[in-house]
Amino acid sequence: MAPLCCTFYRAVLITFPAIWLFSSSGGGAWTVILPPPRTLTEAASFTRAHHYPDSHVPPLVVIRPSLPQSHHAPVAISPPKQFPFKFPAPSPLFLRRTPPTSDDKKKKKDFGLTPAAATAMDGEDCLIDVHKLRSDFLRVLCSRRTAAVPLAVEQAKPVKHPLFQDEKPPTFSEAMESCPKADIPNLKEKLKEENLHLITEAGEQGRLPILILSLKGGKERKPAVVFLHSTHKNKEWLRPLLEAYASRGYVSIAIDSRYHGERAHNKTTYRDAWDLIKLADYLTQREDIDCTRIGITGESLGGMHAWFGAFADNRYSVVVPIIGVQGFRWAIDNDKWQARVDSIRAVFEEARMDLSKKAIDKEVVEKVWNRIAPALASRLDAPYTVPAMSPRPLLILNGAEDPRCPISGIQTPMLRTLAVYEEANAADKFKVIAEAGIGHQMTKSMVKEASYWFDKYLKQ
Repeated sequence: MAPLCCTFYRAVLITFPAIWLFSSSGGGAWTVILPPPRTLTEAASFTRAHHYPDSHVPPLVVIRPSLPQSHHAPVAISPPKQFPFKFPAPSPLFLRRTPPTSDDKKKKKDFGLTPAAATAMDGEDCLIDVHKLRSDFLRVLCSRRTAAVPLAVEQAKPVKHPLFQDEKPPTFSEAMESCPKADIPNLKEKLKEENLHLITEAGEQGRLPILILSLKGGKERKPAVVFLHSTHKNKEWLRPLLEAYASRGYVSIAIDSRYHGERAHNKTTYRDAWDLIKLADYLTQREDIDCTRIGITGESLGGMHAWFGAFADNRYSVVVPIIGVQGFRWAIDNDKWQARVDSIRAVFEEARMDLSKKAIDKEVVEKVWNRIAPALASRLDAPYTVPAMSPRPLLILNGAEDPRCPISGIQTPMLRTLAVYEEANAADKFKVIAEAGIGHQMTKSMVKEASYWFDKYLKQ
């Protein structure tokens, strides 16, 4: 069989975000064994402890914007003498399959599991250390980086004409405009806007464009929310959400995903999970942000980034993926991959030709996923990575009729996740809403539910 050649990779680089770079296999069904849960503050960052065992915050480097780009003069900024909190590694978390009880069977029925999904819960006896899975994932991310550079930030200019990759650039989002706002006269005049480039690694794609909005004045630390755009959009598209959250007292942050917005001209492998880890490094050092209260959300592609970014980094303490969570293995096994293929068809057509196939089939689909993101349909699929977010508040918003993220494909992952949260005495911090009659679309209701969720857990 012919290998997938460079033409396939060119299509991948342009079209799809391969943010997960980990090769392994896994399977089985899981219930949970878990030590007494720690508070969100105590368990705030496995990532920080993993990379910096002594819990010291690395200095941030600021590049003076007045100098030519080829002659940057980095200025190190030491971390505060009394950093808001330390970042100890949380207790080990294990998922293990145990014989189903009568209560388990009732939960399956109450959760609406199909017979096939319920049967899938009764797999082989297995044990997995979720933190080891996360550690391995982070180690692979680090191994795929270009040359390491100090964390640095540059001042940037506002983007006057943001780049949209759609054939017809969007002009208005009724859902985003419906986001709850504080009643503040002349709001735009009272907002502070920052345009920055965060240096996450060497190379052009290592420059992460950031847009930050917050209310002017006030020296207290505020909660923050990171917003991630969908395919073909950019950070400027999210401005209505940024303004609405800023009016309610948040520091609102949006970034351009790789190959989008200011980064659209460069063609190298996607590494958005790495950007979100480095973004957390930066946000936790800002004087205006309470680093124990940083949320993350996104739509579609952005929802997938939020899902895996929060899996990789516990410093995102509240997580709301919107129309982004799906079961990749389930879609392959149940022939429900067509809608996802159609959304990024160029990638799969290139793979089909490289494999000398007359038509795209499940073999092509599985090989594409394995090339783009090894283990995406096994150990890094929803049944394993979504439960790992416990006990952080997690709200999953999907459309009940979404063909790209079929609700049937996340039934088993959601039941497993519910079990994890129940074991952690945090069942009230996990919620799934599948909006009736809605396909792959972010709605007013989803925007409002996300707002209420962040207010509940980030502003208390």
